Amino acid sequence: MRRIGKQIRHVAGMVLVAVLLVACSESMNDLEQYIASVKARPANPISPIPPVKTYTPYEYEGMIGRDPFLQSISEGSDDVRSTGGTGPRPDFERSREYLERYELDTLSMVGTFSNEESYWALVRDPEGIIHRVPVGNYIGKNHGKVVNISSTEVDLSELISDGADGWLVREASIALGEG
Repeated sequence: MRRIGKQIRHVAGMVLVAVLLVACSESMNDLEQYIASVKARPANPISPIPPVKTYTPYEYEGMIGRDPFLQSISEGSDDVRSTGGTGPRPDFERSREYLERYELDTLSMVGTFSNEESYWALVRDPEGIIHRVPVGNYIGKNHGKVVNISSTEVDLSELISDGADGWLVREASIALGEG
């Protein structure tokens, strides 16, 4: 009985394949007619290529015009902005200290250290190295001078450029971190 069922399935499968092959071999007249009609249509004209614009080189006249790096002085005006300010200025001649290469927010106070003569803050840099910092040292990129050290923070006085040839004093501090 099983053998007869298997034979019937085989015969049914062969009949199905034969039907599919006959369906695929039917005429493709419809498709060929459509392709012929598409090929027979007239082609749309292609728009012409736009003409190439010739490059006109720009002649630099920097030696004739004003220097863009000098301050502008309006003509007919006696008001000339002072190039030397009367306020505080950083000392550009002094040697930069090690902790001046870091931004203030990347430094952290981790404690204090003292002996009979001096009191220091212990400051960790971004590489994890701890430095002893006394009053008078400089920290941060904004010419920050240490003005006071307490057990909880380091107070600084920074000099910030005002953009008009002067300097502004800004107070800042580094608080004792919890880590």
